Amino acid sequence: MLRANYHTHTTFCDGTNTAEQMVQRALDLQFDHLGFSGHMDEEIYMDWDAYVTEITRLREAYAGRLDILCGVELDTLYDPASCPGAEYLIGSTHYVDVDVPFPRAIDYSEEVSQRLCDECFGGDWYAMCRAYYELEAQVYDRLNCTFVGHFDLITRFNDQMHAFDEQDPRYTGPALEAMEHLVSQGVAFEINCGAHNRGRKAELYPRRSLLAALHDFGGEIFINSDAHQTECLNGSFDVAVERAMACGFTHVNVLAHSPAGSVEVHQLALDML
Repeated sequence: MLRANYHTHTTFCDGTNTAEQMVQRALDLQFDHLGFSGHMDEEIYMDWDAYVTEITRLREAYAGRLDILCGVELDTLYDPASCPGAEYLIGSTHYVDVDVPFPRAIDYSEEVSQRLCDECFGGDWYAMCRAYYELEAQVYDRLNCTFVGHFDLITRFNDQMHAFDEQDPRYTGPALEAMEHLVSQGVAFEINCGAHNRGRKAELYPRRSLLAALHDFGGEIFINSDAHQTECLNGSFDVAVERAMACGFTHVNVLAHSPAGSVEVHQLALDML
């Protein structure tokens, strides 16, 4: 079993449980590493100083039992200066870069997504997808992120809305262009189990065909639950490991503190999990 998660939310942002409750759950699951990644974006942002203080306290309190890392999930359109000292950074694109008097998050609701498409892209979902992926392609340049979060989040409501065909070249073209560019920059991608393990989406992020392309491009992966509740901390890890191996991946990346205290990237063999 994979015993690490680096996409973890708490009551510091939009999570249900406290950071210490997440630590207790990680211990119950016999985790080796737990990375906290509170949101910093225009709609969900934390008291950064309080967050760092608490994660540091927990790291010291549970030293020797669990390796605890202080990370952040930063949006592509947000300011990296908002999270000084983060040990790792998830680069996520939740928004399209438009000026509207209502939420511009593509994962806010079906109604908001449709309104964004209608008012900003003339009702053309493929145009909105292209705009999303053109912004996504900039995530490493803007944030110097450790890995890319839920790459194809633009599909969040597509299972219900059937707004666009995820196999259509008008969709896959911009997605693959963005992915290939990011892989060329050396940044890893996460397999994000969040929506799947909460029963909100049939596919993981990235979907199977994109994950296979990521392997063919030479990309590297993390596997994360995107947990907002303790019960989801290792949710759908078995599905993600199986999917990764089916797409040709042999290893998954993990982050760990070195004896000197710096954060290092290691690899685990998927067939040993």
